[in-house]
Amino acid sequence: MANLPENAALRRTLALGPALAIIGIFMLIPVIIMASYSFLEAKSFGGVNWVFSGDAYVQLFYERMLDDSLRLSPGYLIIIGRSVALALVAMVCCLLVGFPVAWFIARQPLRQRNMWILLITIPFWTNQLVRTFAWIIILGRNGVIEVPFRWTGLLAPEQTLGLMYSNFAITVGLTYTFIPLMVLPIYASLEKLDFSLVEAGADLYSSRWETFSNIIIPLSKPGIIAGCLLVFIPSLGAFIQPDLLGGGKNLMLGTLVQFQFSTARNWPFGSAIAMILLAFVVVFLMLYARASRGSKSLEVH
Repeated sequence: MANLPENAALRRTLALGPALAIIGIFMLIPVIIMASYSFLEAKSFGGVNWVFSGDAYVQLFYERMLDDSLRLSPGYLIIIGRSVALALVAMVCCLLVGFPVAWFIARQPLRQRNMWILLITIPFWTNQLVRTFAWIIILGRNGVIEVPFRWTGLLAPEQTLGLMYSNFAITVGLTYTFIPLMVLPIYASLEKLDFSLVEAGADLYSSRWETFSNIIIPLSKPGIIAGCLLVFIPSLGAFIQPDLLGGGKNLMLGTLVQFQFSTARNWPFGSAIAMILLAFVVVFLMLYARASRGSKSLEVH
């Protein structure tokens, strides 16, 4: 009988073994390699010298002058700031569009909900590169948006709206790409919502805004937080949308990492940027965990 707890612990360890092995091999080991490379010396044509160096992190904030002195360089800080700002804007746009869509689906009869969810997930069936190219046709010169302006004479033949190769185009691409990741978690929360509480609020003469802010939002908070997290993290590391829709002029962290490994061949610096990106992800995961604990404690009380 004394061996029963040990046997249970052994069975639990064996059951978790494959999952732990996958996490270790495909997630933990690559992160360790990336972190190690970020503290090494870069070779001229790619690769690393196994000599400890913090130059990759210094390069994020400073540039080295001819006399070997350091001068503050805001270039990469601007890229980090732009990445965070565009990811936040895309997250807010997805939330503003995704919440009404999720609410609409949740209010449909049970038979129709699966059809609407299918329509939401259909974009995932198409390659992301193809979907992004479609926005070049829509936003580009003489594209779908500009043609009506030319037909009506509001736009001269030599003029353009300048929608492409801008932060606006990148935001549109990010919003379109990741909006299903906002709709699905919010819908999962709204589907569990007891709509009798909404009716009770109306019976107690609460306005629509009061019902929305005091009943619907708090009860759907886990889905909102999860959706924001699922949109912000991939938007922060995206490189297809900034590369195609931004024209390479408006770099983000993802495109900067890709450039360092494929073109500049500066592996330590690319690894350092990837670690900065990972740090943002970890911070937002911690905020999500803290918010989830807070919402659960409110439910208990």
